Amino acid sequence: MKVIFIDRDDTIIINKDYLDTPDGIEFLPNAMKGMRALMDKGYTLILVTNQSGIGRGYFTLETLNAIHARLCELLGEEGVKFEKIYFCPHRPDEHCHCRKPGTGMLEQACKDYDIDLKNSVMIGDSEGDMKMAKAFGIKAIQVTYGIRDPLPDADVVCKDILEASDNL
Repeated sequence: MKVIFIDRDDTIIINKDYLDTPDGIEFLPNAMKGMRALMDKGYTLILVTNQSGIGRGYFTLETLNAIHARLCELLGEEGVKFEKIYFCPHRPDEHCHCRKPGTGMLEQACKDYDIDLKNSVMIGDSEGDMKMAKAFGIKAIQVTYGIRDPLPDADVVCKDILEASDNL
């Protein structure tokens, strides 16, 4: 299957600096339309997100699970579905392999699913997202929402996910 690996904070929802409640989810403009457009093009969506708030003690795994359950509920109301959500709970100083820009989450996804990497893409906002994609040999699309500068490791730079879907 061809997959869009997609980041969470500042890619599909507004980054709240360690979001710790399901009620805090706010979607970025065109995020839903863009994800629906990607699904309409035959892509499977897989979320990959660093969540060091767990390792830092800001919130628990149970809280993160509740946030992601609510996220999936809201997406489902709009006909959008993540096949799977992968997250890294570690702090940056733990230097784990799963934390972006490490490729551990992508490696696990490839173990769990039959993924066509030649036709799969990473969409994110950060340097870690772009570097992870490059290290794994997949196309890297950066979304800026008009507030970020283009990153050197991005293959394509777009305003939002809807524009990104037009570039595939």
